[in-house]
Amino acid sequence: MRFASGAIERAVNAARIEVRSSGVQPLAGTLVVDLTRLLPGAYASRELARLGARVVRVEGPDGDPMRDTAPTWDAALRAGTESVVCDLRSDAGFARALCGRADVVLEGFRPGVAERLGVGPGDVPHTVVYCSITGFGLDPAHARRAGHDLNYLGWAGVLEDTAPGLPPVQVADLAAGALRAVVSVLGGLVERARTGRGGHVVVSMTHGSHDLVAHRLEGDTLPRMLTGGLACYRIYETADERHLTVAALERKFFERLCAVLGRPDLVERQYAGDQDALAAELAAIVRTRSLADWLERSAGEDACVGPVWTRGEAASAFGSPPPGERVPLGAHTEAWRRELADEPEGGG
Repeated sequence: MRFASGAIERAVNAARIEVRSSGVQPLAGTLVVDLTRLLPGAYASRELARLGARVVRVEGPDGDPMRDTAPTWDAALRAGTESVVCDLRSDAGFARALCGRADVVLEGFRPGVAERLGVGPGDVPHTVVYCSITGFGLDPAHARRAGHDLNYLGWAGVLEDTAPGLPPVQVADLAAGALRAVVSVLGGLVERARTGRGGHVVVSMTHGSHDLVAHRLEGDTLPRMLTGGLACYRIYETADERHLTVAALERKFFERLCAVLGRPDLVERQYAGDQDALAAELAAIVRTRSLADWLERSAGEDACVGPVWTRGEAASAFGSPPPGERVPLGAHTEAWRRELADEPEGGG
């Protein structure tokens, strides 16, 4: 694995903000060149950086659109990366040379675009693990279709139970796209360690999203089991207008829940026919006390209950350290140009 040095190191040391795992750094010394735009690629790169990878983000002259449309997301996900400005339409040679140094290349164009720009999988050394994050993979019926997270989830059948309600997190972008890309890249690096060759992996956010629900194709135990069909798996309002999550699917958990609620007589109705009637009774009970009171009463009990916390509240308990300062657009461009100036195009 080749690692840039000299001017690059000095520039990075001045600007780098650590976002990496404090314990495990299996990708230390691995260079990732990220040609993507927007959320899926940014999240994938962030996860690779957590594992120790060094990430160089190649942006157009106007920068990644997420810098303007969602600057706080951009800052959070791109902290610790390097930003290089390159207009691929007029200066693809610079990007190819940078990719020639890479262990991993990420791209998120529609199929065929990277090849036309001169930064496709055939334009990089055979040692590179090249990962394409796409909306629909190479499926000829859909490959050129425009889309975003909501479209992919709709095509994939994920929204069947909840439409027209909107999902609160970008499942296709983050899980089916970014995390599947990370898994594919890690697998590619393992294969390269065995064979010396990288390869091209294609991630489809729609196919990946469908995979998340494919185990349900033959039906659920009960209709809409996890989206309101069961009283023991719902969200209930508390006296202070907060919310308590109840996920007491197994009988042993529901028994403890009913004990906490002071209604052991409800246990036998867990899977009875009229779930809405049972839910109404549970709702009336939960509404008698505050969220903090219910959390205190259920502490130490295997009742499968919890709060609906705000993102801020959750961050105080489960969040990572703040990402730090935003990486300026093009902050590392000149350092990389100097580093690559004496190397043949596509070198490595």
